[in-house]
Amino acid sequence: MIKPIIRDVLFLNRKSELATENDKCVIEDLLDTLKANKERCVGMAANMIGVNKRIIVFNTGFMDMIMINPVIIKKSGAYEAEEGCLSLSGIRKTTRYKNIEVEFLDINFKRQRQKYFGEIAQIIQHETDHCDGILI
Repeated sequence: MIKPIIRDVLFLNRKSELATENDKCVIEDLLDTLKANKERCVGMAANMIGVNKRIIVFNTGFMDMIMINPVIIKKSGAYEAEEGCLSLSGIRKTTRYKNIEVEFLDINFKRQRQKYFGEIAQIIQHETDHCDGILI
């Protein structure tokens, strides 16, 4: 189901709770909402649709990716980026990292650990910040 985008900064500033298998329906809502906003958005965190759970989805350019309870465990190559967000107006500057390593659960709740770089790494950092209650 396509959900409205939350713009309440007080809600978005809260740290997300760990997701469980009972939260699988949130993933479908996130994917539906991401697809509905694909002209303006490449990634979403669950709190952006009003669910305070640690789930992110993003488009890699050829497929949608799901990360449940993602944690960035390594990062290198700091740089300054400018980003927008559906939940906020305007473009803001932030520090990002060229290379990251992430631990997360996949859609089957199997633990994964993968390295990302470039634009995909930047998207993951933006969305995990949402999970941590950090807004750009």
